[in-house]
This record gives sequence, C-alpha cells and structure tokens, in this order.
Amino acid sequence: MVFAQPWWLVLLVVVAALVVGYVVLLRRRRRDVIRFTNLELLDKVAPNRPGWWRHLPAVGLIAALAVLTVALAGPMAEARVPRNRATVMLVIDVSLSMQATDVEPSRLAAAQAAAKAFADQLTPGINLGLVSFAGTAAVLVSPTADREPVKRAVDGLKLSESTATGEAVFAAIQSVETFSQAIAGTEDGPPPARIVLMSDGKQTVPGGVTPEEEPRGSFTAARRAEEVGIPVSTISFGTEYGSIEINPGERTPVAVDDASMQRIAELSGGQFFTAATEEELRQVYAELGEQIGYETRRVDVSRPWLAGGAMLLVVGIGAGLALGRRLP
Repeated sequence: MVFAQPWWLVLLVVVAALVVGYVVLLRRRRRDVIRFTNLELLDKVAPNRPGWWRHLPAVGLIAALAVLTVALAGPMAEARVPRNRATVMLVIDVSLSMQATDVEPSRLAAAQAAAKAFADQLTPGINLGLVSFAGTAAVLVSPTADREPVKRAVDGLKLSESTATGEAVFAAIQSVETFSQAIAGTEDGPPPARIVLMSDGKQTVPGGVTPEEEPRGSFTAARRAEEVGIPVSTISFGTEYGSIEINPGERTPVAVDDASMQRIAELSGGQFFTAATEEELRQVYAELGEQIGYETRRVDVSRPWLAGGAMLLVVGIGAGLALGRRLP
C-alpha cells in the first residue's frame, strides 16, 4: 500500500500522544485513589468497581482518530480494473485446412463459436475489429465498441484456398493505425492495441522463399508489428493428425504448425498459445480477454478506512453515553 498524501500520517504522532496521555491519567488516578481514600469504606460503598469496558469510549475514539488519519493520507493499492480504452484486431484463418474435423464439429465451426464468446467477454471499453484471411486478407469489421457487427461477420466466414498470414497481420496493423489516426486528436491520444491471430497452418502465400526473407511474409509482418508497438498474440489451433478431402477419396494432411505461430508471437512481442479443442480455444480467448480487458492500476482505497473510522467513532460516542451518560 502507498499513500497519495503521506504527510497526513504525521497526525499519528498526535494519536500516539493521546494514548500515552490516557495511560498516564489512569495511573495518576489510581495513585490518588490509593493515597487519599479509606479503602475499607470504598469497598463498602462501591464493592463492584468498573471493569475493562470503562475504557471502551476512549479506545473507540482514539482508534477512530488513527483510522481516519490513514484515510486522510489517501491510501492506494494495486487492483485489476476494466480498461476504458484499447483496440483489438481479431484475425481468423479461413483457409481450406479449417474444414478439418479433428476439432469437433470442425476447426472453423469451433473457431466461430469461440470467437463470438471472446467478443462477448471483452469489456465495453475495448474496440474490436475482425480480419479474415486465406489467399488474401480482408478487414471485415473496423475497430468498434459494438460487438454485433463482429459476431455477424464471424458467422459469415467462408473457406478459401491458401494461407496469407503475413498479409493478414499487415491488414490488421493498417486497420489499427487508421483507427488510431481517427481519434488521435483526443486528449488521451490513441489507445493501446493488440492483434489476436488464430490459425492452424503455416503460410503458403507468398511462396518461393522462406518466411524470414519474404517482404510480405508473416515474420516480416511480425517485426513490423513490434516496431509500431502492436504485439501479436497467436493461437495455434488444431492437432497433428488433422486432414481434409480436397479430391474425392483423397485425404490431405493439415497438421497444425506450432513453430510458425510461436515465431510470430516472439518477433512481435506477443504471446503464444495452443488449442486442440473448442473448449481449450475458449479458455485461451478467456485468458486473453482478461489480459486485454483489464489492467493493474493503483486505485484509491480510502473508503473502507473512512467507513471503519466512522464506525469506531460511533462506538466510542455510544459507549460514552451508555456507560457515563455523557460524551467521552
């Protein structure tokens, strides 16, 4: 715990002085009673001496002063609070390999259900956009706080040939930058952004060179994302034994490519996840939703101290009236 105005804590010295003063007065009163009182007569007149509860009014008031002093100092503690501004681009692979049924009912159907759940879980302050990609990439929904357009676009995803992962990341970056420029004139400036990329296979477009060398490849796009401060969190979705039927009676293996997705996350400064079932994918999206939708900040926690001080004050005053029929 830290304090916004710690100099108020100096008043605790006054509280400590009151405690010392009260103890000194108790001892002096006991000494005077013993010195000037006929003890035999005192036992007959007041055989039942007040117990520990006679100190309750003073204890309540002194404790109230201590607690209220802490409240005045403005105690602050770290807490998870919903973000009121951020941009997220959800990038979903719709290449033909997404029709594989190693994830029930299919990779695409499971991805659609999990993506819609992700949209619903995000806090209201998050602007969410959607990019789909196969041989090319398309920005289906620009960043918006309205979740319905995103969910409708997710429902309408259609499969196509090839996998242009790099183009998808570049498209997401461009969409974020366009959105940020539109609100750059606000007092707080553009919000922080992140790309969430879900795919099941390695890049096939463009071909001919390795992804490390391709100017429009996924690794180049990941480096560009790191340069502009937009980390890419990747989800490798599927299993090693997935396959699809392109020609009748002919099965083509479409094993998931964890290595490429992990490399994209590393280059961009994001995180890498794997999911082999719809439930696992939902859990990954839920974790990302917590990370993206909430942040740890120092918040004012003086209200409980104020409430506690007020209650102790009431206890002290009430005890004084009940025991001595006067204010303490």
